Amino acid sequence: MISTYEHILVEKEETIAIVRLNRPKVHNALSHALIGELTNALNILDKDKSVKVIILTGNERAFAAGADIGEMAQETSVSLMLKDPFSIWDKIRNTKKPIIAAVSGFALGGGLELMMNCDIVVASDNAKFGQPEINLGIIPGAGGTQRLIRLVGKNKAMEMILTGEMINAQEAFRIGLVNKIASVETCLEEAKKMAKVIAKKSPIALQLAKDAILKSFETSLSEGLQHERKNFYMLFATADQKEGMSAFLEKRDPVFEGH
Repeated sequence: MISTYEHILVEKEETIAIVRLNRPKVHNALSHALIGELTNALNILDKDKSVKVIILTGNERAFAAGADIGEMAQETSVSLMLKDPFSIWDKIRNTKKPIIAAVSGFALGGGLELMMNCDIVVASDNAKFGQPEINLGIIPGAGGTQRLIRLVGKNKAMEMILTGEMINAQEAFRIGLVNKIASVETCLEEAKKMAKVIAKKSPIALQLAKDAILKSFETSLSEGLQHERKNFYMLFATADQKEGMSAFLEKRDPVFEGH
């Protein structure tokens, strides 16, 4: 353990940090308090030079089954506008280090939106995904209508959001919503294997690669290419670039130090 929270658990395994949503009695419903703790933990881990990759997970029954409806049911338009509860989610998206989601069980509503803020998704074969907000007379509010269409296309996003129906892990893999499927027992271990591969790379290159990829969602192709080019050029000012190319020419494994 590196920190103590009420609604999440945080631990480190060498260069990998594992953040586990921990409200099992309510299927890890995303209360304001939980999201506050999560953003705090991600901020700390993002600044921790010993951490290269972050894994976000839940338990075998649920990654996160959605928002805390008990909290949300009491809100009004005015109270939501004043609190602006979703603005804090920008801090999750702005995490510089790669985040791998290890998803078992339900990833619904806000849970799916949280998963889509991650960079890579390993899902267990029991995972279920959906945006069921329409069944409550509302719509996704933490990015679902925007991110889902970018990941799976307009028609599938329309189907999932307008029907509120769930899809299974195999369908999520087929449409590109998840990267890999594993068993419930091995899901987290598969995420760790991928994290260990990524953790061996240059931390600066990882950060700028993630930055360039995310930029593509918000700009034209020409603007995205200019941003990519700038990040590419910037990396030639790093010791990691020199080490990486020297190691290649010398036929050895590189040792990246993050500067």
